[in-house]
Amino acid sequence: MMVDLQIACDNKNLPSLAQLEQWTKLALQTPNTAAEITIRMVDNEESHALNLQYRGQDKATNVLSFPFETPEFEDPKLTAAMAYELGPVSYLGDLVVNAPLLAQEAAQQHKNVTDHWAHLIIHGTLHLQGFAHTEDQEAEEMEALEGQLLASLNIANPYVAIESD
Repeated sequence: MMVDLQIACDNKNLPSLAQLEQWTKLALQTPNTAAEITIRMVDNEESHALNLQYRGQDKATNVLSFPFETPEFEDPKLTAAMAYELGPVSYLGDLVVNAPLLAQEAAQQHKNVTDHWAHLIIHGTLHLQGFAHTEDQEAEEMEALEGQLLASLNIANPYVAIESD
């Protein structure tokens, strides 16, 4: 798993590139595939602007996922050229993480901030692979998978913790 990291905030308590690579690789549902992802760490202002522009939500959010879709060209030669350019690496897309909001949520929910980072990176990486939680059945499947992945890192299931509060 290759992670392109962009830091666009002043937060001092950010995970390392190695941690981000570990979490995204863990969430990769086709483990033998070479994959690439961009993770951009932002502040509340940028998160708010992107959430408004792309989701119509007039507020900051903790993580946004932008799955990559290969463009279709009218000329098959251009489509083939694009596939050649991408080569054997599958570009999953971009995650935009609001570092200050993530830290604030961790404090409010009495969670270890690194554990919350792991959860949101895994959550976002699953979204980039087509997982969703708009329907109840989808949400149950995605939450169960997240819980399993986090358990492999010795991190408590965040959905169980939320339910017991």
